[in-house]
Amino acid sequence: MIRDNLKEAIKTAVLELGLEIEDVHLEHPADLANGDYSTNVAMVLGKKVGKNPKELAQEITDNIKELKEVEKIEVAGAGFINFHLSQEFFAGSIEEILKAGDKWGSNETLKGQETMVEYTDPNPFKEFHIGHLMSNAIGESISRLVEFSGAETKRANYQGDVGLHVAKAIFGKQKNPEMAFGTAYAEGNSAYEEDEKAKEEIKEINKKVYNKSDEEINKLYDEGKKVSLEHFEEIYKKLDTKFDEYFFESETGPIGEKLVEENVGKVFEESDGAVIFKGEDVGLHTRVFINSEGLPTYEAKDLALAKVKADRYGYDKSIVITASEQKEYYKVVLASMKEIFPDLSESTKHITHGMLRLPSGKMSSRTGDVITGESLIDEVNEKVLEKMKDSDIEGKAEIAEQVAVGAIKYSILKQSAGKDIIFDYDKSLSFEGDSGPYLQYSHTRASAVLEKAKEEKIIPSINDRVNDRETVELEKLLYRFPEVVERANKEYEPHYVTIYLTELAGAFNSFYAKEKIVEESDTAAYKVALTQAFKTTIKNGLWLLGIKTPNRM
Repeated sequence: MIRDNLKEAIKTAVLELGLEIEDVHLEHPADLANGDYSTNVAMVLGKKVGKNPKELAQEITDNIKELKEVEKIEVAGAGFINFHLSQEFFAGSIEEILKAGDKWGSNETLKGQETMVEYTDPNPFKEFHIGHLMSNAIGESISRLVEFSGAETKRANYQGDVGLHVAKAIFGKQKNPEMAFGTAYAEGNSAYEEDEKAKEEIKEINKKVYNKSDEEINKLYDEGKKVSLEHFEEIYKKLDTKFDEYFFESETGPIGEKLVEENVGKVFEESDGAVIFKGEDVGLHTRVFINSEGLPTYEAKDLALAKVKADRYGYDKSIVITASEQKEYYKVVLASMKEIFPDLSESTKHITHGMLRLPSGKMSSRTGDVITGESLIDEVNEKVLEKMKDSDIEGKAEIAEQVAVGAIKYSILKQSAGKDIIFDYDKSLSFEGDSGPYLQYSHTRASAVLEKAKEEKIIPSINDRVNDRETVELEKLLYRFPEVVERANKEYEPHYVTIYLTELAGAFNSFYAKEKIVEESDTAAYKVALTQAFKTTIKNGLWLLGIKTPNRM
């Protein structure tokens, strides 16, 4: 990678001056007129050795050996060293993209590593709400980034098929058999909060669910779980997610209970009839792992889940994605895990995401006042179909769904995972930039250009690049894709890919507006090659975001 070559050349030049630096910071100048890479190495070293940074920058520049990829090196500002890459480099990068195809941007930094990514985690008997869309979009994208970086990747889904929420749903269903389980849960929850008698009934149902002691409850339980999981699969299909492993609390509960009981007096302690982990001892807070009724809590189940995952699939890294509300909770789980399974604690990475809100505010699944993930997809889908009403394009329904899902995923993935998002319908469906449909349409436009070039029998080629032709912004952005992928994977932040693709699409659309690409000229083959390189890059980038790329829109 050119970035690595530049770093080595700078380190060597610094060493020849009798100086040394561990890491060379390189960045892309915001203004392309200032070059393709810039380093502040002279400013860092100048401060250390008491030398004028600008003079030191010039000395370093003079010592940098000639690089075939670099056309010009210049000192700028207070001591920055700017590198301008050569036309040959840009032409070569286009050739590399065309050869790599679907593999363009991938790397092998995680080759040989086995990674499990757990995300989405909707609970049977409850609605799949818009918060699950956050977890799914982020988790699917991280899974693809890890996969694209060479790791063997397993997608995991952990679901609460036992617990008070199940008892509340069964209680509501018993009172009104015609009611859907999601609605029954909301009814049961209200009863639990408002009626002491109902609360005790629900607690009894909860115990019977755990020990499977009541035939009627068992029947309702099996029905509710089956209906819920089938419904979730329909949503996963729309979201283009396919899980490899499913884990359930009914499986982890007994294991967690046993783990906690075995470690009472060592890791856990008894308190008021419950078993707790005293988090204050490690700078956290105390949490209950077995409640006063003798049932394992979420904490005990999550502790067991790490063991179950490792037993079923021996991972090197376990990435767990949850809402930010669980950040402090999970620190306690990891602290208890560190005492019992230190290796599993060390290999677990917890990533939190913010809340997805509509302009009307946050919705709550606890009260039943919830916007479901499916209803949001359907509503956005309707708006897309309205925009397409005058189109006679084939497969309109399928394209509309791809655009709707792309709009939602882009809105989630365009900023850092920890931030809350207010979903804006108009902005998310805009074709003018900073949206999923804008990126999809840019891909579609490139596809149309390439189809026309094929009809005109213009074959993409870098050999037809005229040497004195000015390098365009698109060329100066395309080669950066592997760097962006590497950073997004390293930091578990898909938004770096989103930001890059938006800038890249803007550069392509400017190129498209200024240039006649398919024409009889000595540069046509190269311009078609450049278009092909863009299509490959944006397609691969959108795949990393879990966004489909229709060829027509």
